[in-house]
Amino acid sequence: MSPAELLKTEEAISFVKDTFAKELARQLQLTKVSSPIAVLDGTGINDDLNGVERPVSFPIKALGEQQAVVVHSLAKWKRLRLTQLGIPAGRGILTDMRALRPDEDYSPIHSIYVDQWDWEKHILPEQRTIPFLQETVSKIYEALRTTELRVAEEYGDIQPILPEQITFIHAEELLQRYPGLTVKERETEAAREYGAVFIIGIGGELSHGQIHDGRAPDYDDWSTETETGRYGLNGDIVLWHPGLQAAFEVSSMGIRVDKTALQKQLAVRGCPERAGLAFHKLLLDGGLTESIGGGIGQSRVTMFMLRKAHIGEVQVSIWPEAVRAELAGTGVELL
Repeated sequence: MSPAELLKTEEAISFVKDTFAKELARQLQLTKVSSPIAVLDGTGINDDLNGVERPVSFPIKALGEQQAVVVHSLAKWKRLRLTQLGIPAGRGILTDMRALRPDEDYSPIHSIYVDQWDWEKHILPEQRTIPFLQETVSKIYEALRTTELRVAEEYGDIQPILPEQITFIHAEELLQRYPGLTVKERETEAAREYGAVFIIGIGGELSHGQIHDGRAPDYDDWSTETETGRYGLNGDIVLWHPGLQAAFEVSSMGIRVDKTALQKQLAVRGCPERAGLAFHKLLLDGGLTESIGGGIGQSRVTMFMLRKAHIGEVQVSIWPEAVRAELAGTGVELL
């Protein structure tokens, strides 16, 4: 890639990120705030993801060698900050999250460096419903569609492909529809059919005794029975990526746990002792705002909008030289 082509790519990356961030903030009524790259260990604030990923940790000399950890995401920190800032119901916060996940397996859509738009919005207890979840998802999806249309206007070789509406489907419904397929195969079939889907209920046990995908027990509510008769107030936004010919997840989000859901989910995951951590104790004592929130992958969205085949084409990370050489042989150059 020539210097001119590289600069053009960087300009396109900035265009996508700036456009989507502004549109997301407008749709969800979010205020931009600053955020940490690391938090103190042992507070329960860091995102545990699937519970097995190791955070990058380091001692802080000025705090008597107390350990800090690089964030995995800001799922719980945002709820604390939302409360601290006194954000009123109907409004929220947005931040640029930067994380390291050294246990991540390399793939065309996975890197050890993670960049997300992390957002959190104050809601009322009566908004803990599927219709409100769907309304919020639809606003995020409209921000995605608007961004795609503006990218198509700016770069004539990119044509809009997102459908007008996103389709909502529960993880249990996907299982019943495709019982012989794996989770990823089910997602691929749904994304291929609809173009854009929101899969509800990720983290809770399905009828075959397994979960669709992992979720920590202390931020998304995946256990509450809803008006639909199914469980879960969370999910993933998944698009169809024509270049990869596969399902392409761009966001994990959901209505956050209340006291009842947190206690239930800690018990299900076999970690009731977490109730004594600072974050969890504050929530159980009624000290946290009710909220909905999530993370939207910046490099994922950019990769999709610019029709790139590898996440390394839109972000700078650490890659094995063998991978760089192999991709270069196919015409794909990593930043």
